[in-house]
This record gives sequence, structure tokens and C-alpha cells, in this order.
Amino acid sequence: MKKIFLSAMIVLAVTQISKAQKGFKPLFDGKTTTGWHTYNKTTVGSAWQVQDGALHLDLATKGKDGGGDLVTDKEYGDFHLKYEWKVAPKANSGLIFYVHEEPKYHATYSTGLEMQVIDNDGHPDGKITKHRAGDLYDLVKSSSEPVKAVGEWNKAEIISKKGNLTLILNGAEVVKTTLWDDNWKKIVAGSKFATWENWGTFKTGKIALQDHGDEVWYKNISIKEL
Repeated sequence: MKKIFLSAMIVLAVTQISKAQKGFKPLFDGKTTTGWHTYNKTTVGSAWQVQDGALHLDLATKGKDGGGDLVTDKEYGDFHLKYEWKVAPKANSGLIFYVHEEPKYHATYSTGLEMQVIDNDGHPDGKITKHRAGDLYDLVKSSSEPVKAVGEWNKAEIISKKGNLTLILNGAEVVKTTLWDDNWKKIVAGSKFATWENWGTFKTGKIALQDHGDEVWYKNISIKEL
């Protein structure tokens, strides 16, 4: 009877996990850079290496073609994104979304919003309010800091639906705000992006992994369109 009960519990757990993952599609297959390219290019910079199932910005392999920010081939509107990240000591990066890819915009952050990825204590940016891990970069400060120690994997989620934005770090909801309304315009007006043309206005865009010149890893990247 005990064995039957345990088997039933295992089946239930597997079913629950399957339901939770329903509708999510991988953006990274864990083996190749298929589905990605360097911003405003058609190829992927040599610094982005696939190692042990993760996308690793490996500075040792940064040749003439460099690294550059990686962006998805596809654009997304309303979505639920899941991913894991870790950084080397003193490193800075970011997951940037609603990126409008066009040569007139020189970088992914010229148009896109960023969930900060950083060594809070080791990188100078970590001393700036709204520039710490999990923050909506330069816009909204995290309500808590559940970030793991440097070198450990963090689990992050970004949910954007009908202008309602939620950022989750290691299971904790750290940012909740509304995009594109009057309050959003006030938030942008009080940020470094205040005078940037069309910044934060695009309602569809690409997902980007930032090359900030520091070593970073990303894995288990998946998305559900809402």
C-alpha cells in the first residue's frame, strides 16, 4: 500500500511540473546559439560560447568579432520569460527586453528595458540605487534582494501582460509596475533615459543578453507567449 501511495505521489508531482511548464518554449537549446544573433549583425560573436548547457560570455575567446549583446531572432509582445544566470566576481550584465533592433539604435539598451544582472558588492554599479541585481535598471528598485552569492545560479522571471510588468528573482516578486501609462512616463522622466528617443515605448521587441565586458552565464531560457 505504501509503494502504491508513493507511486501516486510521484505521478502527481510529475503532472504538476508538466502543467507548470505547459506552453513554455526554449529560447536556448543548451547546445547551440540557434535562434540568436549579435545585435545588428547576422552572426554570433566568438565570445559567446556554449559550455555545459549554458551560454557563457567567455572573455578568453573574444576575438576580432568580439561578443556583443545577443538578441533573439524573434520579437515578443506579452510574455512570461524564465531564465537562470550567474556572474563572475565584479561582473555586470543584464537581461534586456522589448528591444527594437534597427541600425539607428546603436545598442540593445537604446530601446529596451533591463532586469539587472550583477555582482552587487563587487561591481561599482551595485552601489547605485536601482542598479542592483533584480532591479528594473535605473527605473524601479527591487522590494527585496534574494540574489545568490557570486558564482551561484539565480532563477529569474519576467512577466509582461497588457502593460503589467512583474520581475521575480529566486521565487520572490521584486518589482511590480505598469508600463506605458502616465506614471510610467514619470518614471522614465526621472531616469537616465529621459531624453532618449523612443526609449521604453516599444510594446513588442527582442530579448537580449548583455555583453557588458564581464564574464556571465545564462541557461534554461524559456518563454511562454501570453
